[in-house]
Amino acid sequence: MRAPIIFIVIVAALLIGRSGLYVVNEAEQAIVTQFGKPVGDVIYPGLHFKIPLAQKVIRFEQRILKWDGDPNQIPTKDKKFIWVDTTARWRISDPLLFYKTVATERGAQGRLDDIIDSVVRDTVSGHLLVELVRGQDYVSSVGEKFEVDGVEIAKENLVGREEILAAILKEARTSTPEYGIELLDVQIKRINYVEQVRTRVYERMINERKKVAAQYRSEGEGEQAEILGKMQRELKEISSEAYRKALEFRGAADAEAAAIYAAAYNQDKEFYAFTRTMESYKKSIRKNARLIISTDSDYYKYLKKSK
Repeated sequence: MRAPIIFIVIVAALLIGRSGLYVVNEAEQAIVTQFGKPVGDVIYPGLHFKIPLAQKVIRFEQRILKWDGDPNQIPTKDKKFIWVDTTARWRISDPLLFYKTVATERGAQGRLDDIIDSVVRDTVSGHLLVELVRGQDYVSSVGEKFEVDGVEIAKENLVGREEILAAILKEARTSTPEYGIELLDVQIKRINYVEQVRTRVYERMINERKKVAAQYRSEGEGEQAEILGKMQRELKEISSEAYRKALEFRGAADAEAAAIYAAAYNQDKEFYAFTRTMESYKKSIRKNARLIISTDSDYYKYLKKSK
């Protein structure tokens, strides 16, 4: 009789141990519920025991979790409609309160949708677009103005993106502890214009680029004209100087040739007159041409002597 009783006790102990013992790993935290109601404190990593069948272990992430909201169309303070895509990091700080209020991570994501989206919408609509996109190291260009409904806003009153995100995080954090949630960080992933505004912005950017290109092109054409003008002027100066020197060389050569001719002809003036007359005869008397002169002409004297 003792052997079956011992066997039954061992089997019962094994069943109780198997269903009663449980392990919570390093990335988890847990609570125990009894008939659906939480009992005891938060359970952290390690080996633990629960009442079999009557109690149930519900596990929660102890690591940092991510929240991604849907992009929202929000008008800024200066009436510019933009798409704002936001993300956040959070963790479960109080599992018992978390279970009582939102129960699951999906329920927490839905609650964060309401909290963060509302805060982001209110904050974005209260700031200028330039404040949402510029950082702390942004330096305004000379003559840059910021206006809302015709009223100019002083540059020193503008804030940067980091300050806006800090304000969003501070405001959203006030509502999350009541759900056992600790909000760690909120960031804007992307800011973009809505389609109609984006088209106008692209057109303005294209026109500005065309204007800059036209300015560069005009400056280039002006420099080209200046360079060509300078080149033509230098070319004319070089040509003029070369022509002047050519005339000087030609005049010097003609003078030298004339001097040589004069020296040669002065040695025998009669011979010079004869050769010049012969050259004149050659040019004057052509084929099928007639030359009419008087017999007492000096031009005829060499013809008379040749008879």
